[in-house]
Amino acid sequence: MRDLDLTTLRLFVAVCETRNMARAGEQEHIVASAISKRLAQLEETVGATLLERRRRGVIPTPAGEIVLGHARAMLAAADRVARDMVDYGSGVRGQVRLLATVSTMAESLPDDIAAFMQRPEHRDVRVTIEESLSSEVVRALRDGTAPLGICWDAADLEGFQTRPYRSDHLAAVVYAGHPLAQADTCLFEDTLDYDQIAMPAQTAVQIMLARYAAIQGRRIAHRAVVSTFDAALRCVRAQLGIVIIPAEIATLIATAFGLRVIPLRDDWARRRFAICCRDFSLLSPAAQLLVQFLEDAAATEAAAAGIVPAPAPAPARRKR
Repeated sequence: MRDLDLTTLRLFVAVCETRNMARAGEQEHIVASAISKRLAQLEETVGATLLERRRRGVIPTPAGEIVLGHARAMLAAADRVARDMVDYGSGVRGQVRLLATVSTMAESLPDDIAAFMQRPEHRDVRVTIEESLSSEVVRALRDGTAPLGICWDAADLEGFQTRPYRSDHLAAVVYAGHPLAQADTCLFEDTLDYDQIAMPAQTAVQIMLARYAAIQGRRIAHRAVVSTFDAALRCVRAQLGIVIIPAEIATLIATAFGLRVIPLRDDWARRRFAICCRDFSLLSPAAQLLVQFLEDAAATEAAAAGIVPAPAPAPARRKR
């Protein structure tokens, strides 16, 4: 197979997104006939038909969908190379790209990153953070489109190396007049008698809550589904229901909203997060510095809170 041409891949992505060669040509400032010729060469290179021609345009074939995913990843990697070299030329000597879950972004990670970058010895390091779901973090690491991630350690991390990061504790957040408001703690089972506010179904917390409700032979009665923690707490303040989210996030604004945060007593309610990658030894020196800083920050927090650290992870085993 001949080397794949990034320009052709960019045109292929544009055609797949616009579903029309003429519109793709206008977008990329190239005539449709030239795009058609390049895509014919791409199909010859990969040995498969990538586009299905229809009356009103084109759509990717199953083979085309596979190439489309790889093309997007390759173009994203090329764009990162360009950005990194711009940074290098402007004096930035280390570039770290980190994918992190919504919960870690809403809790302590931004402060940890800020503390890392304020160190004089890290003045030439730039850290960029992208928010993702745990499943998306894992997928990006497996695909090689991200070098480093932080996610819930219950995610499918087989084949990765991991280091411990911080932890959080799930809690039921209720309004002042709610029947659970006077409790110091409660069980998840106790919350199933009441309407609840949910985050999107694909988030790690919602998947876990649905699983444990099913174990109880129950279903969660969702009154509303929202996309942010702030919106969820506003719904609780309006007495539309209760919400189960990390206490570390809820306590930041619960007092201002007049809400009560009731920690769950269930064993699984304390979640641990992990820093993960394919191989820590292959990370850039800047990324290794960041990993060590985050691991040390987590250990300091755990010691101060009297939390027993998770066992050290076994070395990752490669599948044969």
